Amino acid sequence: MATRNNEPEALKKFKYEVANEVGVSLKDGYNGDISARDAGKVGGNMVKKMIKQAESQLR
Repeated sequence: MATRNNEPEALKKFKYEVANEVGVSLKDGYNGDISARDAGKVGGNMVKKMIKQAESQLR
């Protein structure tokens, strides 16, 4: 995951929360040294959670 200086604080917090849930250790700042598999776990689970939340708001 590339460093994003303009990343909203809520999104950053969400990313670290999801990473913790799936067992991926992220450090503050640059995380370009994590594997593509781990980055995919974090990103994929973030998307799943966001879709689930959006669907629940539509009901």
